[in-house]
Amino acid sequence: MAAVRVEAVLAAAEEQEAEKRRSIAVEKELELEFDLGNLLALDRNPPPSAAALRGAAPRREALLRALARDNTQLLVCRLWELPAERAGGAGGPLVARLPEPAFRLPREKPPPRPRPPTRWEQFARLKGIRRRRKSSLVWDEQAKEWRRRWGYRRAGGDPSRAWVAEVPAGADPAEDQFARLRREKRERVARNELNRLRNLARAQRGAPALPMHPTGHQDRAELRRAARVARVSTASLGRFQPRLPREPAEPPSRSGGKKRRFEPLLGDLAAERGRQLELLRDMGSKKPVLDITRAVNKQMRQEEAEAAAAHRGKKQAQRGKRGRRQHQRPGRGGKGGAARRQQQRQPRPAGGGGGAGRRKK
Repeated sequence: MAAVRVEAVLAAAEEQEAEKRRSIAVEKELELEFDLGNLLALDRNPPPSAAALRGAAPRREALLRALARDNTQLLVCRLWELPAERAGGAGGPLVARLPEPAFRLPREKPPPRPRPPTRWEQFARLKGIRRRRKSSLVWDEQAKEWRRRWGYRRAGGDPSRAWVAEVPAGADPAEDQFARLRREKRERVARNELNRLRNLARAQRGAPALPMHPTGHQDRAELRRAARVARVSTASLGRFQPRLPREPAEPPSRSGGKKRRFEPLLGDLAAERGRQLELLRDMGSKKPVLDITRAVNKQMRQEEAEAAAAHRGKKQAQRGKRGRRQHQRPGRGGKGGAARRQQQRQPRPAGGGGGAGRRKK
């Protein structure tokens, strides 16, 4: 084992300490362009020489780290020049107020669509009604305490549970006013629930408009749809829900279709090159992109299904005509049929054979 010199160890330690305590002053030939709103710094200076970058991996990594450190230091120096304030009071951290961004950065995914307004919001916008903040507690004169404005044990109590009810003007004096109040309350609750379900169906495009009631004969499609609706009903759209044994790892979309995939802006260049080459190969190929065999088979199956449906409808029509003819055939009912059946039930005379009109020998 080669002996390690003390001077080399001390020199390496001093170099590391100097690297940690480098000055904040960074010299650049061309000044950087800053966008402090996006915390962005653009370096227009030429990069290190190609020979240095083609060298060994440790040296190339050290050059890139040094370049990133210098540019970050210049960005941090500019941030310290901005007006600062204490967040959360005098003892909070010191934060800088960033200016408006100068560059519009592209999004990887489209912005979320705004929630469609409910019927009440549309009506309020049409009539100019503005929402006012009301306190949730009001003073109840009867109970002499603060109670909720709405809901269970609200102020004033439930009129249908009161011990006395006022008979409205023009009402039937014999009508039970307590039953009327209970009936009106049930109607209000049902109306509010119907409006709530309508708003949910309008807000969730692709959600089933009809309620899915459990039946004894549910097929695979109905069960799959019920599982999808139950999964996306959570706040995270089923992202953190446990999966079924054969369910795909990707959570289903709200609309039930395939989820669109957006390729990253800085992705796999080899895959992108392969897609572009495949597209150019398809454009230059003389072979049709359409699968003729599959299209012909699909058309034949569709024609067979239409012919079978037409034949089935013709047989049903013929069966209906035959039933009507049998119903209208004479002798099956009415007075003539009854008389004929009565004559057949009459007993024949003894001797069996001849009848009343036969001559005697």
